[in-house]
Amino acid sequence: MKSLSQKIVAAVLVLFLAVGMSSCAVTLPVNATSNPLGSKVGTATATGYLGVLFFDQDASIRTAAKNGGITRISTVDIKSTSILNLIVTYETIVTGE
Repeated sequence: MKSLSQKIVAAVLVLFLAVGMSSCAVTLPVNATSNPLGSKVGTATATGYLGVLFFDQDASIRTAAKNGGITRISTVDIKSTSILNLIVTYETIVTGE
């Protein structure tokens, strides 16, 4: 028979597995221009806690384009990842030349 501490450890492990498997990620197109699809890709990321606490982070289109060395933007996508809305990450993905 398992002791109480073994049962608690097993319950905590099951809880962590459930939380880890309950995250989701969605990538949505935001904008497209008439510029030809470029070979460069730039990204910018911001991570927030409790769904609203973002500490001085920049996931703007301008920052993503700058990070990829892009001057002519072709497409913009936003990827949103959430773990029970406790940790939320937004990633802006810009393609172009």
